[in-house]
Amino acid sequence: MLRCLAGALAMLSLAAHGVAAAAAAKPNVIFVLVDDMGYSDISCYGAEKVDTPNIDRMAENGLKFTDFHAAASICSPSRAAFLTGAYPQRAGLYMGINPNREAHWFLGLNPDEITIAEQFKKQGYVTSMIGKWHLGSQEEFSYFHQGFDFYYGMHENKGHDTRFFDGRKLVYEDTPLEKLTTLYTERVVREIETHKDKPFFIYYAHNYPHTPYKAGPEFKGSSGDGMHGDVIQELDWSIGVMLKALEDNGILENTLVIFSSDNGSTSPKYTKPYSGTKYVSLEGGHRVPFILYWKGKIQPAVSDVPVVAMDLFPTLSELIGAPLPGDRVYDGVTLTPLFDGGKIARSENEPFYYYNCENLQCVRVGDWKLHLPREKKQVPFWAMNKQKPIQTPRLYNLATDKAEANDVAARHPERVAEMMALAAKMRAKLGEYQQRGSEQRPTGSLFPEVPIVTNHATDWPKLSDEEKGRAKTEFTGGPKAKRKANKKKQARPNPITNENH
Repeated sequence: MLRCLAGALAMLSLAAHGVAAAAAAKPNVIFVLVDDMGYSDISCYGAEKVDTPNIDRMAENGLKFTDFHAAASICSPSRAAFLTGAYPQRAGLYMGINPNREAHWFLGLNPDEITIAEQFKKQGYVTSMIGKWHLGSQEEFSYFHQGFDFYYGMHENKGHDTRFFDGRKLVYEDTPLEKLTTLYTERVVREIETHKDKPFFIYYAHNYPHTPYKAGPEFKGSSGDGMHGDVIQELDWSIGVMLKALEDNGILENTLVIFSSDNGSTSPKYTKPYSGTKYVSLEGGHRVPFILYWKGKIQPAVSDVPVVAMDLFPTLSELIGAPLPGDRVYDGVTLTPLFDGGKIARSENEPFYYYNCENLQCVRVGDWKLHLPREKKQVPFWAMNKQKPIQTPRLYNLATDKAEANDVAARHPERVAEMMALAAKMRAKLGEYQQRGSEQRPTGSLFPEVPIVTNHATDWPKLSDEEKGRAKTEFTGGPKAKRKANKKKQARPNPITNENH
């Protein structure tokens, strides 16, 4: 009997050891996504007026990509692509979501979309999000319904919403911007220390260097590039603290750290040697830093292999042993073969499509990039002051013309025709301005009966009140209006003392 009991205890011990070993074998993942960082915003990508030693360390000891593209040149659709592995047009979220805009406040990432956080949850991971969501401000489109256990941060940029939350608890009505990086860093460290004995996924989506921003007191004046550079250096400090926390807790070697930006900078001086900025389809709007760092697991290299935001979903799914859902189309491939110098399962001539909201604006095949003809009405409202109509196709060779300055379409008519045909096929699948595509999944909407107006600010006013329906009647003005009302209320004179409170 004692021998049976001892045997049973031994089996339980082995089982417990097996569970612990299995947990240890699963890599932790931290995905750091900053906001509006241009290709040359950090020193390892060419910046000269800032010093980013911690990000540089990841680049030097990991995979640094020189040809990585976000799926959009603005925030919301770019984030949708990172999280779903699909072009934003395919995933239904190709517009910029603003909770203060009557035409968009009721929209968000469809809850039926499967995010990478949900993939991690299926594999037993603890999932945390720190920072900016920007995929819908209504509860139905919350991070809590898209695979995240914990949340801490600002839902939006301060220009959209000033509030800061810990889960659903309001922490600040008016977020202190000079404390933002410190707040985020402290929470990242806390998540690491709390969950170090379990496999975890942290999505650290910092709001900076999107404006408005303020550097912390210790970083003011620290760079040679004003407040913008100071903010970048404080971001780098945050990365350094995070890496040290992983090292101190003995899990650095079991953690993949990913660093990237949602789109390019708003200033062309931070997108060099490429032209263009956020909002447009020149390279500066889409080509951003991308680094994969995993100590001892990834062979250090600088890679010029073209990769895209949609590659993140299949890469991480493979790493954690989560099968890709078979009921939907993905637009990326796994990058794991590159970890030790192999090749990915995608030809370098596979087309990449530059959509700007609903408008397909460019097609790239290898080094060739074709800017497609577009009318003024096709240009989304955020780019109307930055983009002009194009009457005829324009062809550039990025290998010799990074700035997209020398149109060679007249010399290569056959190539232009081939790429125009590719564009026509993709429009049929993923749509065009005021034209649905056959492979587009539905946009998340509180009111399915209300038309989705995404391109021009002038399109929404053209609808009748009846067509706008509940989107109009239930709109309360958004966070900006509420804050203004609160300020007005606080400023009213006391009816007894006639003093302001």
